[in-house]
Amino acid sequence: MPVTSARPEAVPHEGQWERNGTIPPLEGGDRLSRDEFMRRYEGMPDLKKAELIDGVVYVSSPIRHQFHGMQHSELITWLCNYKAGTPGVQGSDNASLCLDLESIPQPDCVLFVQPENGGRVRINNEGYIVGAPELVAEVAASSASYDLHDKLRAYERNGVNEYVVWRVLDQRLDWFILRDGRYQQLPPSTDAWLRSLNFPGLWLDPAALLRGDLAAVLAVVQQGLSSPEHAEFKTRLEQQRAAEKFPG
Repeated sequence: MPVTSARPEAVPHEGQWERNGTIPPLEGGDRLSRDEFMRRYEGMPDLKKAELIDGVVYVSSPIRHQFHGMQHSELITWLCNYKAGTPGVQGSDNASLCLDLESIPQPDCVLFVQPENGGRVRINNEGYIVGAPELVAEVAASSASYDLHDKLRAYERNGVNEYVVWRVLDQRLDWFILRDGRYQQLPPSTDAWLRSLNFPGLWLDPAALLRGDLAAVLAVVQQGLSSPEHAEFKTRLEQQRAAEKFPG
């Protein structure tokens, strides 16, 4: 009896998906426009994380607690403690960020000044953040991650002022500041803490964060929230809100 080779099941191309009334799925490596990316993403409600970086689709693998989830929760806790003491500042966790026509990242953490307090991002009618926030934070496996390559360049190009990357396997935290259109490492202060330039009082003890001492991390945040520069920042935010509400 002659042996016949099995034929793989045909994969429908995009036109076939459309004729069947089905939105094509997102696949890692797809090259799409911003609008097409969002159309497909919104058509896949079970997909938890996908990003468009310079026109290329990245679909996230399952998230491990030990090398991502735990670190993500600690970054969020750090930022939320600052936000709680700073009216006019807002944060987000894993929200899609409409940067430009080719990049819609979904950063682990975002911190921004609210539009009504003079911030530069806006929230569109669909509820998405549009524009470059003042600060983005990501958890990355190592320096080989696209967080420190393609995504970093997208944030840099679009003017994200501060970019924090926790490199879990390298046991290192990078805090980049945008200067003259390029990212540079934020230098630590004399006490080895890192202090945000865009959010006065947002202080971080990177050594405590890396060794898992969240109580020490939060104690430093509280010191920052009690600082004179943070009090001045709160006053500026309040004045800006009043100016936006009652112009002239």
